[in-house]
Amino acid sequence: MLPRMIRKTWDGDLAIIAWAVLACMGLALQPRVAAAVEMIPLDGGTFLMGSQKHYREEGPLRRVTVGPFLISKTEVTNAEFAEFVAATGYVTTAERALDPAEHPDWPADLLQPGSMVFAPPQHAVSRRDSTAWWRYVHGANWRHPTGPESSIATLDDHPVVQVSPEDAEAYAKWAGGRLPTEAEWEYAARGGLEGADYVWGESYDPVEGWKANTWQGAFPQKDDAVDGHHGTAPVGSFAPNGFGLHDMAGNVWEHVADWWVPGHPKVEETDPRGPPQRLAARFSPPEVGPRRVVKGGSWLCAPNFCHRYRPAARQAQEMGLGTNHIGFRIVRDRE
Repeated sequence: MLPRMIRKTWDGDLAIIAWAVLACMGLALQPRVAAAVEMIPLDGGTFLMGSQKHYREEGPLRRVTVGPFLISKTEVTNAEFAEFVAATGYVTTAERALDPAEHPDWPADLLQPGSMVFAPPQHAVSRRDSTAWWRYVHGANWRHPTGPESSIATLDDHPVVQVSPEDAEAYAKWAGGRLPTEAEWEYAARGGLEGADYVWGESYDPVEGWKANTWQGAFPQKDDAVDGHHGTAPVGSFAPNGFGLHDMAGNVWEHVADWWVPGHPKVEETDPRGPPQRLAARFSPPEVGPRRVVKGGSWLCAPNFCHRYRPAARQAQEMGLGTNHIGFRIVRDRE
């Protein structure tokens, strides 16, 4: 346990370790002319963003317009991220040690490279305390998602995890794109379904077949994995939404470009870019710094706990930290 360093998010779904925002590596990440990522063109449009039926940070419901853009059909995979690292020599935040001079009061083990890993408890715990199932693990990174003994050797087609917003932005820039705004992401996730709770419609009935990689069983102790997957699934394992996009619900949370505040403004907007960084800093512990938004839920989302495998769902994630249930996809502007 890391009692002074771990904080809970808005409702305790994610454990957060109070890392400072790490300095960029200064690498020359030259974008390619065309990345080997399949992109889906979207014309954009006006839709109802948010929800007033679930968690308060998802509201208020408002009308938003987004312009045309291209978005990757699936989450960025381990193979695609490995190509980026091989081409640039990029080192992710989880692979970097912290400077002791910048953190004189931190214990030495927290300065070592590593990241957050889900560790299911062996007994019943309070679901109010997410530190009961998250651990900071030395040597956990995108190549070793759950620690130094783990490997992605057979997971080329799984979404890359243990990447921070900083890492995701570096990949997106190299690939000739960017991270989607929260509005673009939610518009894409809805797949043309106005106001529906889920990316496939109004209800989630397993009798109809599993529609996303989520948690089945008593969270956080036991995942029954009746959808066929414990942990991440190969991208595209479940049916696409109305726009032909896979895994816009479940599998892994996805980084977007917006800074986090616990709610939306009560105004209609066109191509919103989210709140300013200085406002986000007011809604985060000073030792953590302003955080960014993640969308879509993950394989850890369960009906009895998270219930965030929905387009409107959103949570906060700090800049210098990854976990083994957060990834990303990219967008490009249309000419």
